[in-house]
Amino acid sequence: MKIIVAIDSFKGSLSSLEAGRAAEIGIKKAAPNAEVKIYPLADGGEGTGKILTEGLGGKIKSVKITGALGKRMNAEFGKIGNLAIIEMASAAGLSLVPENLRNPLRTTSFGVGELILAAVHEGCRNFIIGIGGSATNDCGLGMLTALGFNFGSGIFGRDLAHVKKIESEKVPPEIFDCKFRIACDVKNPLTGENGCSAVYAPQKGADSNTVEKMDGWIKNFAELALQNLKIENKSVEGDGAAGGLGFAFRTFLHGELVPGVDLILDTLKISDDLKDADILITGEGLIDNQTLQGKAPAGVAILAKSLNPKIKVVAIGGGVKNIDTNSNIDAVFSILREPMTLEAAMQKSTAEKNISVTLENIFNLIQ
Repeated sequence: MKIIVAIDSFKGSLSSLEAGRAAEIGIKKAAPNAEVKIYPLADGGEGTGKILTEGLGGKIKSVKITGALGKRMNAEFGKIGNLAIIEMASAAGLSLVPENLRNPLRTTSFGVGELILAAVHEGCRNFIIGIGGSATNDCGLGMLTALGFNFGSGIFGRDLAHVKKIESEKVPPEIFDCKFRIACDVKNPLTGENGCSAVYAPQKGADSNTVEKMDGWIKNFAELALQNLKIENKSVEGDGAAGGLGFAFRTFLHGELVPGVDLILDTLKISDDLKDADILITGEGLIDNQTLQGKAPAGVAILAKSLNPKIKVVAIGGGVKNIDTNSNIDAVFSILREPMTLEAAMQKSTAEKNISVTLENIFNLIQ
């Protein structure tokens, strides 16, 4: 019996691989001869970089960069051979900016460009970029400036108002040899009523006046970029992601915007093992209808069923609620075995024990 374990992290409790290893212990108690393969799982959100880097045997690199507010700070990226995994939030994340200082006019994505340059200097030419949780709405102005583009302006959101030109002579040629794949799950256009300024800038500290001004600046910036870069596809879903960073990657760096789960699963190269597996074990901390609407467990379940219709998919969660029927997941189990507080359930040793015992019972039944 071949079993694939690909469980998303139990946030605040267990990493993806820790949950997977706990599951393997329970499976092996009930089915000692089973072939068990563990894969890390993530959807491109916060923590994806560490999950993938750890799971694929890479190294975490620390770099001094410019933070969202313009101050120097440490940030990290994952390196696996010539692949770099970067989380935009580690350099310019909203969580790194105190609430009283949040203002997209005064934040920059410059540090993201510095992380990319650091990875290029380490020999990386393939990039996976997670762009969730940004504090910026600068349409990539800061990032692109760090990479060597010259716009005749500064690096902060407010400087979009003063962009007069686009020059790329000082961009290192290696940058244009790189392949950028962007984990992007939002479908917002760049501007307008559903654009990055209108929908997301208020969450980053913008008032209505700032939203209106920035939407106009970004529209002008995009028109100038499209004219200079001679881009035919003027607008695609996801351009508005991370304050316009989706647009910047797509147009200036020829990046590909890919749903997060699809990008992660492709990187893990899990498909070959799913094709002849008997059972897939997946899950996350809380399984609800949001799980079934595109999060990592649903993504790997859909992939598994498409490759191997006979495979059985079992999902586990610390909590399970409001689940509709789903043709891709055959059974769902909560790992909680007795009433307990959330704090107690999230204790690492408790969660590991609950996962292990739950999987032992599931495979006792299967056996």
